[in-house]
Amino acid sequence: MSDTHAQTQPFVRGEMLPESEPPLAEKGAVKWLRENLFSGWLNILLTVVSLYVIWVVLSTVVPWTVLGIWDADSLTGCREIRDARYGEGMEVACWAVIADRWQQLLFGFYPRDLYARPVLALLVFFAGIAPVLFTGLPRKLLWGSLAAPFVMYWLLWGGSIWGPIVVALGLAVGALAFQVGNRAQGALLGGILAIVVPILYWLFLAGPLIRALASVLPIGIEFVPSDDFGGFMLSFIIGIAGITLSLPLGILLALGRQSDLFIINKVSVAFIEIIRGVPLIVWLFTASLLLNYFLPPGTNFDLMLRVIIMVTFFASAYIAEVVRGGLAALPKGQYEAGDALGLDYAKSMRLIILPQALKIAIPGIVNTFIGLFKDTTLVVFIGLLDPIGLSNSIRATTDWNGIYWELFVFIGILFFICCYSMGRYSLALERKLTRENR
Repeated sequence: MSDTHAQTQPFVRGEMLPESEPPLAEKGAVKWLRENLFSGWLNILLTVVSLYVIWVVLSTVVPWTVLGIWDADSLTGCREIRDARYGEGMEVACWAVIADRWQQLLFGFYPRDLYARPVLALLVFFAGIAPVLFTGLPRKLLWGSLAAPFVMYWLLWGGSIWGPIVVALGLAVGALAFQVGNRAQGALLGGILAIVVPILYWLFLAGPLIRALASVLPIGIEFVPSDDFGGFMLSFIIGIAGITLSLPLGILLALGRQSDLFIINKVSVAFIEIIRGVPLIVWLFTASLLLNYFLPPGTNFDLMLRVIIMVTFFASAYIAEVVRGGLAALPKGQYEAGDALGLDYAKSMRLIILPQALKIAIPGIVNTFIGLFKDTTLVVFIGLLDPIGLSNSIRATTDWNGIYWELFVFIGILFFICCYSMGRYSLALERKLTRENR
């Protein structure tokens, strides 16, 4: 009886088993491959087909790229070097066109001895945008951000230094008008005066004041007309100007569309629907051909400025709808919180509503910016020589007639770098705001 009882007792181990490695199929790369690429017959089939497609693409693109020729002065020279090095008929890239024309693709017909000015303007842009993008920097640097557009304009176009200074003074005039109107009748009158007074100042006072100051103190640098602008610099100027100006205008339009004031609401709705309902290329043709008919005779309105205005209006209509979606996503309690704290409309929007709405709208806003930056290539249809327009001009020359892919690959890489950087910053900003709200 005791033997039977002893045999039925459960076994209890007196010491721990030593640690051992997991099976090879349950760790590392083998586990990842088994779970993600070879988990079933359909997954295995798709993996094999995908690997074959990747191999076909890489086996064609990599030799064409790596074996490319850089030391030629024409397409004919590229073909002669190719035949001597790799044999006749070998498909290789003729990167010599980039080595020969990269300055033109980047700067257009901007004077070569003045290339330092657009490069310095780019550095000023990065210095001005840094306090806006990175909140860890001192807030006092935002004054430099306000001054950066005027410094960039002077560096790029040149001319009298009094031009950008007098134009910037219009912003101070608008701020003063807002303070006067706000104290007299409230924020509505202040907002109207802040828009109307600077426009009148720029239309009627800025020009005579610039000429008067330039005659007394002729300080300036060599003037470069807009016709000399081109290449990626042109796309960058139009894109950055459109992005910078369309965001505040789009926010104002979104707030105007939600306003209880009848005229402001209807004007905002009409602007958004009319601008958004027509393709950008139509607005560009309007800026190029029709806008001069509505200006006084003899008025010389720069084509690039007209394009920037139209691109800004077009992007602001889309930004307004994106921001309106962010405003609509906020619960009603957030609006009531501002009223409960005794805040007026301006403070409630600035401190409570807009920070949350813009956080929600970040993906849509950045997506609009990326689309706007890529759409700057449409200016080729109105005669501005963006990178696509310059590539057509380069291919029309006798030296490079017949070349295609190399130019488009170079242009595509430049646009990809800028658009990818905007997308990555957007993701980083979303993660940062998510951590701060936890």
